Amino acid sequence: MSNTGLFKEFPEVSTKQWKQKIQVDLKGADYNETLVWESLEGINVKPFYNQDDLKNIPTFQLPKNHDWSVAQSIYVGDEKKSNAKALEILEKGVESLIFNIPNETTDFETLFAGIDLQEVELYFYFEFLAIEPIKKLVSLLKDKKAKAHLNIDIIGHLAKDGNWFHNLEKDHELFGGLVSLGTSDVSIIGVDLSLYQNSGANMVQQLAYGLAHANEYLNHITSKGDEKSLPFTFKVAVGSNYFFEIAKIKALRWLWNSLAAEYGIKSECNILAIPSKRNKTLYDYNVNMLRTTSECMSAVLGGADTVCNLAYDAIYHKDNEFGQRIARNQLLVLKEEGYFAGASQISEGAYYIESLTNQLAEKALVLFKQIEKAGGFLDSLKKGSIQQKVKESAEKEQQLFDEGKIVSLGTNKYQNPQDRMKDDLELYPFVKQKARKTIIEPIIEKRLAEASEQKRLNDE
Repeated sequence: MSNTGLFKEFPEVSTKQWKQKIQVDLKGADYNETLVWESLEGINVKPFYNQDDLKNIPTFQLPKNHDWSVAQSIYVGDEKKSNAKALEILEKGVESLIFNIPNETTDFETLFAGIDLQEVELYFYFEFLAIEPIKKLVSLLKDKKAKAHLNIDIIGHLAKDGNWFHNLEKDHELFGGLVSLGTSDVSIIGVDLSLYQNSGANMVQQLAYGLAHANEYLNHITSKGDEKSLPFTFKVAVGSNYFFEIAKIKALRWLWNSLAAEYGIKSECNILAIPSKRNKTLYDYNVNMLRTTSECMSAVLGGADTVCNLAYDAIYHKDNEFGQRIARNQLLVLKEEGYFAGASQISEGAYYIESLTNQLAEKALVLFKQIEKAGGFLDSLKKGSIQQKVKESAEKEQQLFDEGKIVSLGTNKYQNPQDRMKDDLELYPFVKQKARKTIIEPIIEKRLAEASEQKRLNDE
């Protein structure tokens, strides 16, 4: 940590002295067995950290002016209604808008009416892949001098859906055409790491798969000479392992900068963070608000550029104004009343977090190199090796949850037997079984509590 001189009158205590004192207090119990625990990533977490843990390891710092914005997502089924909603939530404190675009006929002039696009950062997620509608959108964004992220992610779509939008050749052809539209203000390419987290991948896997995923696009871009389309935008899901999640986001930015430098590219990535769905629950759903608050704090302290909260009832309600309002206000309270504006530097120099960041980055880099040596991320997806590794990690986490070693209040501990949810389900909150032909096995998102919740619903 920074040397302020505040404690200069106290003698320094070495790691050895700390361990000796702890060993005395343990009264013969084994230090490693009693106080050191191993994370799902294979990282041994010690009971204390000090400056010795930062010796001979590099650290990564954000720019001093780094800040984050409050975002809210809007599904654009009707442009006029979506525009009215956008204007309303901007009045209520939202700073960035995330538009989910379902079809090619969206009227963006209507959607943007009355919005100051020079002040509001935009994110887009498209349920289609086509040149002309996106080209018109980019032209409009340029005319209005907007800053936007289009998040075109053909490999992410393949990983989640099991199929390309069209086919391999056409998707790559369209992707190449869209990449050429990019500018410093209109980012074209996105990498969705949230899929891996929500499916049960551990943090090392999330980072390595995200990096290898991005590397597929870098190979494509540099071979075509389209480097101008950078920066990339990464979408990250944040779980409840508070300090690890801070370190994960810091490690992601560090790894991206290292990878981009290998291509001779100097470009910061943009990180959009959203709470994980994996630990969210149907029963005792108000606990979801506590989970998302912690997760949003991790996102901010890790250095996310934009944070979009998840409503406490998002897994089972289609649209709930109260839930969205609470989710938005959680972020506003953190930023305006919790003094989290510009708080991303707070974690810098913290012995524990810096140590975790370095270990996550190193382990992810090793796994990334293994993927590249085996033929790259896309090839590993086609062979099914990525899917298998995610399954293995998910099964390990699920077993810990089922045994109560990963605690979920109100679900696998301190259940309220009077809770009733069967009549409140507007959305199907479990993995959907739909038989269809795919060219690869898709990576399936699944919540930890699904099996126990299905049993409770059947017993109501």
